[in-house]
Amino acid sequence: MADAGIDYAAVFRTLPSMVALLTPQLVYADANEEFLHMSGRTREQLIGRYLFDVFPDNPNDATATGMRDLAASLLRVAATGERDAMALQRYDVESVEQPGQWEERFWSPINAPVHGPDGKVVLLVHRVEDVTELIRARGGPSGSWARVLEAELYTRARELQEVNERLRQSHAREREVALALQKAMLPAPRQLGHHRAAVRYRPAVGSLNVCGDWYDMVDLVGGGNRIGVAVGDVVGHGLEAAGVMGQLRSALTAASRVADGPAQALDVLGRYAHVVDGAESATAVTTFIDFDHHTLTYSSAGHPPPALVHADGRVEFLDQATDPPLDAHPDPIPRPQADTTFTDGAAVVLYTDGLIERRGEDIDTGLDRLATSLVRHKDADPETLADAVLHELLPPGGATDDTALIIVRL
Repeated sequence: MADAGIDYAAVFRTLPSMVALLTPQLVYADANEEFLHMSGRTREQLIGRYLFDVFPDNPNDATATGMRDLAASLLRVAATGERDAMALQRYDVESVEQPGQWEERFWSPINAPVHGPDGKVVLLVHRVEDVTELIRARGGPSGSWARVLEAELYTRARELQEVNERLRQSHAREREVALALQKAMLPAPRQLGHHRAAVRYRPAVGSLNVCGDWYDMVDLVGGGNRIGVAVGDVVGHGLEAAGVMGQLRSALTAASRVADGPAQALDVLGRYAHVVDGAESATAVTTFIDFDHHTLTYSSAGHPPPALVHADGRVEFLDQATDPPLDAHPDPIPRPQADTTFTDGAAVVLYTDGLIERRGEDIDTGLDRLATSLVRHKDADPETLADAVLHELLPPGGATDDTALIIVRL
């Protein structure tokens, strides 16, 4: 097929269904001939213009919400990177030749994202099936049937929209409660001691996929200037994930205070996770930092590697002691650990996968993106560095997975 020389632009123009391309800001970038024909718009009246400038909702009819519903769907696709099939929608389309005159249309839309090389949504595909003639057929013996069908379909569409709205409100309430619980269980910045550190938590956008990520920083016993720094991620979402997260974080905090090293702390946590419902496949990484001897010892249970930013700008990913996630083995086995050294002015960065992973993208791409950002801002204080990393790595509309981040200046 690669040798066939297919003219995809020509294919797009002649598709039998209405198809338009919009930017994530809801500006029309292109449209095929069928879309122009069925919408009654020329290319000049469409391309480069904002959705509501071309197709506003009918100001004379409070029930005309088709365009607002469409905009909500498109913005949801732009934020989540996932396709959205809408229920049958009624649209009032204003006549170009007779401004102020509105024609009732019935369209069934599907919206899908187009991802760029960096995994971000760069375009929105808006495909429409026009079923107006089917629903509003006039004349002949089919007229009464068409009116019944119109009423039935429109009623079902409205009922579906009401159900979706109730579900959305229910999800929003659970999300709010879960986030409040998450905030209550995570340590506040003022609890992180005298070390120069910054912590951030960013919930997922447009979904309940939140509250499974956590971070922690604890003073270690046994003498010396030592701390333990950890992050983790619980599979799941909502209140259940927040509850499991709190249990695992507390257990690792307690284990770290008395463990000989991070591997032993994760051994204890793995055994505890084995009896906690919902802890299956949870991941965690913990580091023990000895400021007196300038050493950092670490161990990972299936978690993305911490990044050590050396004072000279070199970024070292701590990936030499990685094991399967917590509770991955029926009988827990001792986990590995490794150590490295640092000099004054270095920084260690721990994070969860929402920071680096993108749909359809290799994880190494995300790690490279993180390393580039850390080098660019290596001399910044932890608070500034944390803000810069989130700004440069998270999508403009937010990620579809929650993100925890902790940075400690060494």
